Amino acid sequence: MSTEIEKHSREVGDRTFKARATNLGIDLFLGLFGLLMILPLVLLVANAFKTPQEMLSWPPTVIPAQPTLANIEAVLADTPLLRWIFNSFSFALLSAIAILITSTIAGYILAKFPSRAMSVLFAIILATAIVPFEVYMIPLYFQAQSMGLLNSVWGLLLGYLVMSFGIFLIRQNVIHSIPDELLEAARIDGAGEIWIFIRIVVPLLRGALGALFVLAFFQAWTAFAWPLIVATTKDSYTIEVGLALFQTGFTVDLGRLSAASAIVLVPSVALFVFLRRNFVQGVASTGLKE
Repeated sequence: MSTEIEKHSREVGDRTFKARATNLGIDLFLGLFGLLMILPLVLLVANAFKTPQEMLSWPPTVIPAQPTLANIEAVLADTPLLRWIFNSFSFALLSAIAILITSTIAGYILAKFPSRAMSVLFAIILATAIVPFEVYMIPLYFQAQSMGLLNSVWGLLLGYLVMSFGIFLIRQNVIHSIPDELLEAARIDGAGEIWIFIRIVVPLLRGALGALFVLAFFQAWTAFAWPLIVATTKDSYTIEVGLALFQTGFTVDLGRLSAASAIVLVPSVALFVFLRRNFVQGVASTGLKE
């Protein structure tokens, strides 16, 4: 009897050791992968405080040997960087709000009012996700021109009011997070559809809406092609278009480019840190099964 107990204990110990070794290996791999992912950002920020000679030295240094603010001062003095950041922030914020509204309404309707027509409509919405923006960018530009929206944030918004993935994200969250019984109980109590949507559905989608806000914000914040053709004056540029000015056909002003990019990272990182919990929760609860 004692022999069997000892044998079982050894087997349990072996399995525990293997599980811990496997977890340790996974943690080391993910830690190394995360380090490799963040290293370019660290070098970017470091380059913002380096002299031109140190930026071109090899091997590259992570901590500047002679820190300087010359690059940041030159960017702020020679370019309307703060204006570009304001343009991008206004564009990204308004785009994210518009996408939250359109995605929440469309996702809720597609999830809780099923029909053959709704299924076809949802398939069409998903199909539009594979259509490159460049395909309809030119017709959209002529539309913005005819409406007098060039060189304005409203012209930028014209191409970023709806996100097909946002509709999919909200629809899946509504299906898996909001039971039909809850909505039926509200209807029995006399609640209208608008009241149900605002007071019940939207609060229960807080995590998904946080995740969608981050995705929509960064989609507009990093947009380049559409702002490039809509904004034709330097004061109306977004930050992505403005950063391209530091590169020419033959040279790259690495110091000022690094300084400007480091400044641009601040609002992006701050937004993600602030909403990271909602982002993870919203994406994790999306689900792929009906």
